[in-house]
Amino acid sequence: QGIFVLGLPYALLHSGYSGLFLIILAAALCCYTGKILISCLYEENEEGQLIRVRDTYEDIANACCKKLSPKLGGIVVNVTQVMELIMTCILYLVVSGNLLSHSFPYVPVNEKTWSVIAFVTLLPCVFIKTLKIVSKLSQLCSLVHFIIILVVMTYCLTQVHQWSWAKFRLSIEFEDFLVSVGVIIFSYTSQIFLPTLEGNMKNPGEFRYMLNWTHFFACVLKTTFALTAFLTWGEETKEVITDNLPSFLQTLVDLCLLTKALLSYPLPFFAATEIVYTCISRGNHSNYRSPLFALGIRGSFLLLTLLMAMFIPYFALLMGLTGSVTGAAMTFLLPSIFHLKLKWKKLSFLEKCADISVFILGFLCSLAGIVCSIKGLIEVFG
Repeated sequence: QGIFVLGLPYALLHSGYSGLFLIILAAALCCYTGKILISCLYEENEEGQLIRVRDTYEDIANACCKKLSPKLGGIVVNVTQVMELIMTCILYLVVSGNLLSHSFPYVPVNEKTWSVIAFVTLLPCVFIKTLKIVSKLSQLCSLVHFIIILVVMTYCLTQVHQWSWAKFRLSIEFEDFLVSVGVIIFSYTSQIFLPTLEGNMKNPGEFRYMLNWTHFFACVLKTTFALTAFLTWGEETKEVITDNLPSFLQTLVDLCLLTKALLSYPLPFFAATEIVYTCISRGNHSNYRSPLFALGIRGSFLLLTLLMAMFIPYFALLMGLTGSVTGAAMTFLLPSIFHLKLKWKKLSFLEKCADISVFILGFLCSLAGIVCSIKGLIEVFG
């Protein structure tokens, strides 16, 4: 459950009844691609038992591309993962600066300066060495997230007398619909973290059940939240739904969102730095495996996210362009290709059709997102 959830009511504004269907469809598709991705980690032995022969997304990619080049697939996947994770970190910094400027409008400080202040609180991230610390921060992040959802939904329920199904659109604009598709699909994406998550489970055999239940509950929460918020504000629904709240609640929620953004930062940051550090230290050079070198990588990444958040104009549009490429690739395109490549002989006709359909859908979503983002950039720079 990420910050994208707060944009779902706005997505419903532009997609109408089809948006409700998309929230359910996206949950089913993301759950499916998560399962087929994890199945690519396993192969059957001579006795017909499934054995985990691969550990990471990179290993799967290398296995698929070994005839072409032993490491090509892994390089493509790692570059894509790091790009998406870094962009996510930068987005959290930008959001933090924006929230601080809204929460303290009387302080004569601009958004970039607030981003620097938020960055200072994130400096301890360079000392994070294990997922244990990240998981504790993520737990706090989840708690804050549910507080935000609870506050918004409680306020919406007090306005139930204003609700009207007539607020839903029957006709939709194609470009607005594409924006809605992007927000809804990317509110579910988690494929980057799944191989590591499955490998660290006490009972990996329960992974499929875990994925089913988490996506089911995510779907129920997203649908309920988006629906109640949209029925409350209708045509006045803003891009981030918390902006619709009355001022006495908005400051409280903005501070909660700020806390959530700062607590969300360590997970993508840790994942990105671990990928880079693992790739560099894979050789026999002992200097590259020293704690000081790892500290240097984390420090460099931290500084990079700040500089990009400060100096790249129109970051939101660039984020949309990158997300359309990397998000769709990691969530739909690559899992379906890898599954077809590694399991072709064992797949039924229906399973092959499902994988091909997911690939085509992912390609169309990616293409549409790229076109919309480039059009937006041309309009801005034009």
